[in-house]
Amino acid sequence: MSEFRYAVNVLPKPGILDPQGRAVEQSLPHLNVTAVSRVRVGRRVELTVTDDSEQGARAVVDGLAKELLSNPLIEVYAIELLQGTSSADSSSAVSSKVPAK
Repeated sequence: MSEFRYAVNVLPKPGILDPQGRAVEQSLPHLNVTAVSRVRVGRRVELTVTDDSEQGARAVVDGLAKELLSNPLIEVYAIELLQGTSSADSSSAVSSKVPAK
């Protein structure tokens, strides 16, 4: 058995209102930031899965992302396989985006 570290990033689907993202975007001019737009705010969940294979571990994470971590009506998610053991090392992450349905 091996341990596999993942991050699940959840964002509102395109076209879904994002009041938190809008609030951040409207605050940017007060910080003299004018080159940033289309701000979306979501959440990130990191977890470790013990399984015989990366494919099996990813299937577990995908199931959790679909059934528990996101609302498929209004959100999309992307799964990252983290190479390190913490989010501090996620710069070497491998990303896998799940398309909106």
